[in-house]
Formats: sequence, structure tokens, C-alpha cells
Amino acid sequence: MKLFGNLFGRKKALAPPSGRGGWLPIIREPFAGAWQRNMEVSQEDMLAFHAVFACITLIASDTAKLGLKLHQEDSNGIWVPLKDHPLTRLLSKPNNYQIRSQFLESWSISKSARGNAYVLKERDGSGAVSKLHVLHPDLVKPLVSDSGDVFYQLNADNLAQVAQEDGSFDGQVIVPASEIIHDRYNCLYHPLVGLPPLYSSAIAVTQGRNIQRNSAEFFGNNSNPGGILTAPGAISDETAARMKAHWEANYSGANNAGKVAVLGDGLKYEPMAVTATDAQLIEQLRWTAEVVCSVYHVPPYKIGVGAMPSYNNIQALNQEYYSQCLQRLLTDIQRLLNDGLEVADGQSFRFDLDALLMMDSQTQINVIKEGVGAGVFHPNYGRKRFNLPPVEGGDTPYLQQQNFSLEALARRDSQEPEPAVAPEPAEEEIEELRRYVSTQKAIAAMNKAMEPAHVV
Repeated sequence: MKLFGNLFGRKKALAPPSGRGGWLPIIREPFAGAWQRNMEVSQEDMLAFHAVFACITLIASDTAKLGLKLHQEDSNGIWVPLKDHPLTRLLSKPNNYQIRSQFLESWSISKSARGNAYVLKERDGSGAVSKLHVLHPDLVKPLVSDSGDVFYQLNADNLAQVAQEDGSFDGQVIVPASEIIHDRYNCLYHPLVGLPPLYSSAIAVTQGRNIQRNSAEFFGNNSNPGGILTAPGAISDETAARMKAHWEANYSGANNAGKVAVLGDGLKYEPMAVTATDAQLIEQLRWTAEVVCSVYHVPPYKIGVGAMPSYNNIQALNQEYYSQCLQRLLTDIQRLLNDGLEVADGQSFRFDLDALLMMDSQTQINVIKEGVGAGVFHPNYGRKRFNLPPVEGGDTPYLQQQNFSLEALARRDSQEPEPAVAPEPAEEEIEELRRYVSTQKAIAAMNKAMEPAHVV
């Protein structure tokens, strides 16, 4: 892929971000003055600390497992996924060496570990974006022109095919900001320069690594602490040096520790080391891990630090983790893709959060049951959530007949009740009544005529 060579560099004077009080150089040191004492900590050393590694990989894996598709908002305000849209297909296979989950994982790791994620847009012959590449943050530098335009200086990258106009991979390439999706984290000093959370946890990481290193050396010495040899009287320096050399050669180290030492002339060995209990080793190590969790906003129990919350509500725990840690990161990715890929109005990239905010089976059953009973879901929606086929008549929400809207009840209560009026009988009913009365009179007369006469 041939990019713009040094075209923009020849036309405008470019410089690293400055102004706004200046861009302070980043010296990776755990505390002020450590660099002068040759005690700086490299990025790789901090990433090797278990809490840092766990937080970064947890955030990256949770981001990568979520579905990401382009959606269209319909006339009812419902976001419908566009499965066959070119941008949806682009995100499913961003380049020739990564799938969607690997691409999102690289994006998240770059941002969490280095504070910046640079995504290069590769275009086809028509100018449309055909591939996306997450660049190594150490190979990219933002530049600002005198007029305030933003450019990016890219070092040669064979994997992303960043090359000069002649196809060579030597030197540097300068591209405009329109060709880079720049996601940055904690821009404390300059809007174009992000800082990783490691910036504020370097001291805790150094302490934790020192605790682990000290423990490794202690157990590597067969759990035997260092000590001193004491004599009841004064000895010369030559004798002390000779005894020290003899002791270290025969009774120290992983191979000699534990051997039987024969001491004469009243010599006595006294071990000297602060015990793990006195040093509160476990508590200190847990504290350093909790500090790392706090700067990444990850609940400690998520990486095995501290106890699991006592209440058994998986959805509530995941919701807390999402709102305080992942929500901002996922929202940034969505909006940056919308802007960088020039998504049309009414369309947006959206993550599918079902894989993250998954409820337990009993809670899912209760939610579907309540939703169907309230007319929010139709039955086939609930069946789909449990990977069951639809049934006939299940695509319509249902409510019980006795349910009335508040509007209908208010309209009914506002009306004055009318007095009941007996309806006028019909002509047929009147004629039927007359015949009935005549019949009854005839029967009564006949019965009277048949009565026997009384003799006086």
C-alpha cells in the first residue's frame, strides 16, 4: 500500500504536539528521581506484573467477544442491524490477518497499555476504506502544523504495508488525520497524547514486583534467610574475611543451603530476616494489585484479588463492571468508527451487550415471563432467547381483556350516569299480551261454569 510519502511534510512545517503549556516528555520512572538513580521501570516490566496483565487482557477479551454491527434506525426509533452492509462486512474481516475479535482486542490492548490506539485506513482504487490496521503505538507520532492541522508520522510497518511511494519500507510516512482513527486515553497534558493507567500505578507495580522478586529469591534459597556469624571475642579482619568466604562457599546458595556446618571457637550463626508475617507480605502484595485495579476501574474480584461479593446477582455485578469500566471504552470505539468510516445519518455502529450482561437462567426466565405477561415481548421473542423455534401465533404481544388504559378509565369516570328508562314494548308483544289475557279470562269463566250448584 503506497501512502502519501513525504508530500505533506514538504508543504507544511510539522512538529510534535506543543502549546497548551507544552507537551511534557514522558520519562518512565516509578517515582520522582528514580531515573537519575537508574531505577526506571520499562513498559515491559510493568506489563509483566500479574494485576496489570490481568486487567488489560480482561478488558480486551470482554471487548473482543461482543458483536459489532452497523445498525439503521427505522421509523419507530428501533435500531435494526444491517447484515449485508459493506461496513458490517469490513468489521467482520478488517484485514487479511485478523478477524473482528482479534482486531478489537488489538485496539483495546494498545489503548490500555500505551494510552493510544492508532487505526490506519487502507483505501481501494475508488477511495473507499477496504482494510483497517491497528498500528504499533511506538511507530506513530502525531504532528501539528502551524495552521493547526493534524498529521501522523508513521514508521515503516511491513504487516500494515506502510511504505513509501516507491514501495520501500525505509524511513517514515506522513499522512493526514483523515487516514487515522486515533483513540486516546486520559489526555492530561495534550488532546492528542493519551496516557495509560500505568502512569499512575508505576510505584505500586514496582513495589509488587519487588515483593515477588524477594519471595522468589527467598524460596530459591530453600527458604533459608541470610544471617551473621558471631564470635565470643575479637577477631581480625583477615580471619573474618576467611570465615566469610568459607561459609559462602560451603553453606550458601541453592546447592549448599541446608548442609551441616561444624562451628568451633564459640562461633554462632544467627539468621537475620524479616518474616513474611512481620512484613505483611500478602497484604502488601494484595494492596498493589488493588491499586492497579483502581486505576483501570476493574472490580478486584474480576482478576482474583479480594473476595467475591456476597450477593448472588450476576447481572448486577456485570452491570457495575460495564458502567464503571467498559462503557466509556466501548462508546468511544462506536463513535470513532462512525466518524472515521463516515457513517450515514440514521446509522451507527453498535455493540451487542448480551454476551457481557448475560443473566442466569432463572433471571432470564423471570424477565421473559414478566415481559410477555405485560405485553412488552411476544412469546416467540422469549423462545428465541433460549434458542427455541417460533410457534404459530407467537408473534403477537398479548394482554388480558380486563386491562383498560388510564385514558379510557378517565373518560368513563367523567361521564354523568343517565337514569334507566324502560323501553317501549313492541306491537307484537302487546298483541301477544292481549291474547294471553283473553285466554286466561276464558279459562276462568269455564272453570266457574263447571262448579256444582249448592243446595239450600
